[in-house]
Amino acid sequence: MTKRTLESLSRKPLERGWSYGFRCFSSSSPSSSRFKGTIPTLLQPRVLVYDAVSRVCHRGVKWVIKTDKHEMIKFCCVQSDTAELYLRACGLEREDVFNRMLFVEGLNSYYQGSTAALQVLSYMPIPYSVLSSLRVIPTPLRDVVYDCVAKRRYEWFGKSQDILILQEKELLGRFVDREELLSKAHDV
Repeated sequence: MTKRTLESLSRKPLERGWSYGFRCFSSSSPSSSRFKGTIPTLLQPRVLVYDAVSRVCHRGVKWVIKTDKHEMIKFCCVQSDTAELYLRACGLEREDVFNRMLFVEGLNSYYQGSTAALQVLSYMPIPYSVLSSLRVIPTPLRDVVYDCVAKRRYEWFGKSQDILILQEKELLGRFVDREELLSKAHDV
């Protein structure tokens, strides 16, 4: 190890921008530097960022909530401001997630498209977790099918004018952006 690396490792987690395994981001504007009088926002692991107005995505989220008895997976609507923190951590734009869902598993570990769906399945109980073995199929082949469905999802399954999860508030406990969603619901 070089001296520079040892010095960076000897700093406290918050000095390095990390806290208990979560990446810290400033809750103020992105142009301000980290920790200048702002409270850091901690990103949670295993968060699925999805299109919340798509009826097929909403059905998928409801299925995961029902199937995931240990509550390993959390959710975030791409339409929320909270999603921006996850997108920045992955170096993605909001438009990227409108076309392909995003699963943020942890630090420097995220997946999109068919790989994200299969990674989420790996956290489900058997027999569903066995389906994650479909990763042996080359990603370009899986993504052709995924992209075909994603492109036509509004046409085939429908689109809501509103965020669908707000119609089923009992499910909001698994959402990292629940306060934001509830405040938007009260504003309407």
